[in-house]
Amino acid sequence: MSCSHPIVLLRLALLGGIALLAGCTAMTGGEPRPEIADLSEGGRALATTSTAPLMPSAFFAGGAEAFQAWRCEPDQDLVTAHPEDELRLWSAHGAWRLQPAVVASGARYQDGGLSFWNKGDAAVVEGPSGRLDCARGVERQALTRQERPGIMFHGRGNEPGWTVSLPNDVTELDLLLDSGTRQLTLPYRVTVLDNEAGRMILASGRADIPFTLRIEGASCFDDMSGEPFPARVTLTFDGEQYRGCGQGIAP
Repeated sequence: MSCSHPIVLLRLALLGGIALLAGCTAMTGGEPRPEIADLSEGGRALATTSTAPLMPSAFFAGGAEAFQAWRCEPDQDLVTAHPEDELRLWSAHGAWRLQPAVVASGARYQDGGLSFWNKGDAAVVEGPSGRLDCARGVERQALTRQERPGIMFHGRGNEPGWTVSLPNDVTELDLLLDSGTRQLTLPYRVTVLDNEAGRMILASGRADIPFTLRIEGASCFDDMSGEPFPARVTLTFDGEQYRGCGQGIAP
C-alpha cells in the first residue's frame, strides 16, 4: 500500500511473531516549520535566525490534557493523546493522527487502513497486516507552560538523572546533568528539521563545547516510572550519551 498525503497510512508488520507499528510517517501539519535556508542534498537544513524554531507537531499533545500508555500483544507499547477532534497515536516507529469513526460501542478512530478502537481499559489496533490487542497502562498529565514558563520542549532521563529544556524565545538550551550537579546554558543550531518525519537534530553553537541533541516523535516510556511521552531524546555530550523521553509544550 502506498503512502497518502498529508496524512499517511500506518502499516502493522508481523516480524518474527512481533507486531511493529512501522510503515509510513504521518502527523503532518499542526506546529508550523521554522524559516530555514540552504537545504543540502541530504535534506539537512541550518537555522539562519536567532529565534527559537517551531518544532514538529509529533512532539506535542495537540491540546490533549494527558498521554496514555497502552501495553499491547504481540509485544508492542503505544502512546495516545486525545484532543477534542482526533486521536494522536505514537509507536516505536513514528506518529499518526486518526479521525473519529462511527462505532456501535466504545470509541473508534480511523485513518485509511488503520483503526484504533477502545472501550474502557481495552483497545484494539488494526491495520492491513495485523492486529494488536492492548491494555491501558500508566497515564501522565501533559506538561503545560503554566508549569514550565517560557519552555517549548522538556526532556529527561535517568541513571544518572538529567534534563534538557529549550526556551521558546532564544536558540539556547538548559542542561542539568549528573543528577543536577552540573548546569549549563548553551547556544545551539538546527542541523535537521523534518516536520513530516517528526525529527529534529540540534548541534552546539560553540566549537569548544560540542554536543548533539536528537529528538524523534515516537512512543517513549520513562524507564523508572513507566510514564508515557511522545518523543525520544538522545543527548551526546562530553563523550557520553544520555537517553530519555520528552514532550513539546504548547503556549
